[in-house]
Amino acid sequence: MKLSYDSKYDLLYIRFGKARKVINKPVNAEITLDLDRQGRLVGIEILSASRHIDLSTILPIKSDKNSVAR
Repeated sequence: MKLSYDSKYDLLYIRFGKARKVINKPVNAEITLDLDRQGRLVGIEILSASRHIDLSTILPIKSDKNSVAR
């Protein structure tokens, strides 16, 4: 699992696996699931992440300019 956070856009991406192509399945306007061709979850994109998650429980994560990855 890999976490990436962009503080400029308050965007959190949680990656569980890799896929050449993903199918995006919106949960709501701010949360999208990325599925591989077999329907397995490979990632979750969360917009306005600080409104949905207590980021202090997962941050700090190593920072690379505006983007943060774990």
